[in-house]
Amino acid sequence: MPDIREVLDLERIDRDIYRGPVIESVLQRTFGGQVAGQALAAATRTVDNDFRVHSLHAYFVGPGRPHIPTIYMVDRIRDGRSFCHRHVRAIQDGRTIFMMQSSFHVRGDTGIEHSDTMRVVPDPEDVVVDTSTMPPARRLLFEEWSDWDIRVVPGERYEKNPYTPSQQVVWFRAKERLPDDETFHVSTLAYMSDMTLLSSAKVPHPGAKIQEASLDHAMWFLRPFRADEWLLYDQVSPSAHAGRALTHGRIFNRSGDLVAVVTQEGLTRDLPPGVVDPVPFTPASTAKLGENID
Repeated sequence: MPDIREVLDLERIDRDIYRGPVIESVLQRTFGGQVAGQALAAATRTVDNDFRVHSLHAYFVGPGRPHIPTIYMVDRIRDGRSFCHRHVRAIQDGRTIFMMQSSFHVRGDTGIEHSDTMRVVPDPEDVVVDTSTMPPARRLLFEEWSDWDIRVVPGERYEKNPYTPSQQVVWFRAKERLPDDETFHVSTLAYMSDMTLLSSAKVPHPGAKIQEASLDHAMWFLRPFRADEWLLYDQVSPSAHAGRALTHGRIFNRSGDLVAVVTQEGLTRDLPPGVVDPVPFTPASTAKLGENID
């Protein structure tokens, strides 16, 4: 897997039009976090430095192919004194594969302050990851994400919320030090946020054979952070029904500050006959070329 610097190194080919690099992958389809991170990086390049992104809302609408570049077209919806809004389309072969709305807020505003509290969990150094015990599809993902330190906390090592049916807690970070650029860390977290979140819906269903795909993705960036320092991804799945699961994640830094919130709906329907162990990913991994998840 190439360095995240390469992933987010977009080429400007015209005003508000960018091209994402071809990223070598062992997977047949493009990782959704890669498209989200590149789309956010493209949007950020069209916004003045006085603003920082505070939210994004996106839909995965078609399959992506990792062996061809992706074009990102940014529309400047509004430039206000306090907020800026951008719309981004990710395109391959003339087809839109991803759409994102992002909003940017001027730096320096003040107001009321409060935050959720991080649950008590073991330190990341005390969590051991053994990929040899993982199912083949999950092991493939962890091999693909070898630049990232991802440690799923065993469920018996933290207190559960009795009112939430499906819970998963993950420590993660970039293994290498990243540039001292706040916007780079935000785009990196957009990339990372698609890792492991949908799998939180499978916690109460061990051994379930389902077709997985991210359908939409929303993020709110609440406080500054670094993606190369430990972050705790506290994930829950409030509902799974009719072949779709809703997942939600709160991301804390190691000091316990809530830095981001993520909500995602994903496809979790029964496998088609004859499919044994699919790779859990975005529509890029589960759709045939030219198809959406219908």
